[in-house]
Amino acid sequence: MNTKNLVALSLLVGMGAVLHTVVPGFILGMKPDMMLTMMFLGVLMFPDKKSVLLVGVVTGLISGLTTTFPGGLIPNMIDKPVTAFVFLALLLTLNKFKPSVYIAAGLTAIGTVVSGIVFLGSAYLLVGLPGPFIALFAGVVLPAAAFNTVFMAILYPVATNIFKRAKLAEVN
Repeated sequence: MNTKNLVALSLLVGMGAVLHTVVPGFILGMKPDMMLTMMFLGVLMFPDKKSVLLVGVVTGLISGLTTTFPGGLIPNMIDKPVTAFVFLALLLTLNKFKPSVYIAAGLTAIGTVVSGIVFLGSAYLLVGLPGPFIALFAGVVLPAAAFNTVFMAILYPVATNIFKRAKLAEVN
């Protein structure tokens, strides 16, 4: 992993941290995780295991430190690396297709749902949930998946263009 990759990933995580911090918690302390979109973008731009592990762990730590969910640090630290590698696995299975905004958006929707399930499941087992699982899933995870999908559809073409011009990543 070279310095350019580290800088690009840190910029994505930093932007994600700002997004995660400014979005308020609205349902029982839970809020949509906008940091996921930036993590997914990092995986799309740098689909190697070291980069995915790094972005997953750092995103989990920062997301956990800025969460409004009671006891959400450890569930975030479990959720983000798991989700990052599931996202990478899905991306690699679709490797035979030309990268597109549709693939990025679709994977973002699936990744956000996976993240929500892993987060809520680990929170349920470790600290308990402030409400019913299904209510939290329907009230927070599904709207977050919809928002993250639209956000990625807008962000992906812009980011790939910037990454190509700056020669930060080899994007097809």
